[in-house]
Amino acid sequence: MAVTKSIFGLFAAPPMPLEAQRWAERLGLPLLERLPQNELVFVYDQGGLGLLSTAPGAPGAVRVDFAALHYRRKGGSLRKEAAARALGLRGDRALNVVDATAGLGTDAFMLASLGASVRLIERSEAVAALLEDGLARAAQDPELAPIVERMALYCGDALAWLPRLAQMQAIDAVYLDPMYPEAGTKGQVKKEMQILRALIGHDNDPSALLAEGLKVAPRVAVKRPRKAPSLGGRPSHSLEGRSTRFDVYVSAGPDTASQA
Repeated sequence: MAVTKSIFGLFAAPPMPLEAQRWAERLGLPLLERLPQNELVFVYDQGGLGLLSTAPGAPGAVRVDFAALHYRRKGGSLRKEAAARALGLRGDRALNVVDATAGLGTDAFMLASLGASVRLIERSEAVAALLEDGLARAAQDPELAPIVERMALYCGDALAWLPRLAQMQAIDAVYLDPMYPEAGTKGQVKKEMQILRALIGHDNDPSALLAEGLKVAPRVAVKRPRKAPSLGGRPSHSLEGRSTRFDVYVSAGPDTASQA
């Protein structure tokens, strides 16, 4: 694995743990003895692997923390999770879902915590490293381990991975949350978006992902800003919230009626 050139290196305060050295080797990055100024760097500490901007006024490190997500969402239900309902997740059967725009894994973890088996595709090697580290740490927690056992990570282009994953195991639904500009967001979401946009930018052709998703699965759910246009034609139906909506597309196959 060799991450994007926009990342300066990996910093871990002395004494440098062996795991930090292993990550630096895997990522193809130099180990740093001190934090540089005005750079994007990996950091490794007791919280695991993180990404940090050292620009003046920048927020703290961004990392994948499934434990924090779990305890915030504990007691969640299908009725409360629009993404799960948009994907057709029901209590009577587990679904095989592909999250083709995984990001920091927030929605994938929610779906897995509700019983879905989720395969995550992340195109950024740097963000995939954060996900891998977060999954590994969660696997050591007895309460989180059964959830992350239902999550599998794949790094690369989702357009290439979707047909390959469909050959490996049937896909019940595909989830898409394309990167789009968000105005006026605050706090943690804004911090995460700053880092993700610096690494990934906006998705170039999310409509192509929608089309590919409908080739490999009977249902695709797309998260959009509430007032944004749809990605491709009129969806089968939509679920609207205060700031976002989920457009649901059902393929025109023989199981369409049962999937709607």
